[in-house]
Amino acid sequence: MASGSKKVILAALVGNSLIAVTKFIAASITGSSAMFSEGVHSLVDTGNQGLLLYGLKQAKKPADEHFPFGHGKEIYFWSFVVAILIFALGAGISIYEGLQHIAHPGHISNPTINYIVLSLAIVFEGGALYFAVVEFLKTKGNRSTIKAVMHGKDPSIFVVLFEDSAAMLGLVVALAGITMAQITGDTFWDGAASVVIGLILGGTAIWLAYETKSLLIGEAAEPEIVKSIKTMSMAQEGVEHVNEILTLHMGPDFVLATISVDFCNGLPAGQVEQTIQKLDTLIKEKHPRVKRVFVEAEAKYEQNLKEQ
Repeated sequence: MASGSKKVILAALVGNSLIAVTKFIAASITGSSAMFSEGVHSLVDTGNQGLLLYGLKQAKKPADEHFPFGHGKEIYFWSFVVAILIFALGAGISIYEGLQHIAHPGHISNPTINYIVLSLAIVFEGGALYFAVVEFLKTKGNRSTIKAVMHGKDPSIFVVLFEDSAAMLGLVVALAGITMAQITGDTFWDGAASVVIGLILGGTAIWLAYETKSLLIGEAAEPEIVKSIKTMSMAQEGVEHVNEILTLHMGPDFVLATISVDFCNGLPAGQVEQTIQKLDTLIKEKHPRVKRVFVEAEAKYEQNLKEQ
């Protein structure tokens, strides 16, 4: 999972770096507001990929005294930062630049350069998007795209996927705005395209922030994993009832599981220890992402309620 994420991010980083340089050169030559917004867009995306790579690196740091469960949530934090940066920098600057261009119209010179740069950008961005889609499909399974994103535990993949999708849509908008400005001779269309690009980035940022927030706060493992753990727990000798199972994603590939079990009365302590050890091994073998398992011996909850 991590290697796939890194490959996707690196592909996007290289593509956006090349695109950003060409867009800014074109914007400085032609004076196009939409092209400048696209340059800002690509520059922000490049910085975002750098932050995601940093997050992946930090997430691999081993557990220590201060972080006994490791640093897996680093990637969640930096993915959330990326969403904020897209909104604050990408969307904010693009909308501001577009409104300024509408209020104070300028002249677009050498429009052919814009078309060449946008065409190259579509090629570069298309390649990066291809890598992101391929990697996303590996984790998507039979779920719909929306559900796969909502239940996905590796935000680095869908962050890049959404960034690249927004970038492709932004390129189409920029191309349309520049074309309309040339056809009509009215640079309003160029400024309007810049505003639309900003709105696209803003919408993308809000969606990404929403999706990464739940992971950052602490999202449970998939229902299938929880159900499987309960089934394995109930199948163990000496287990009378499973009160509850609490799971928490400490990172894309690190699930912590806490199981409350009511053991049969009179069960020897040694057998309880053996059952717990066997259950721990079975769970980790079937679900490699479950790295830590805690089993708590408690009386059946209904009994506790009656006694109270």
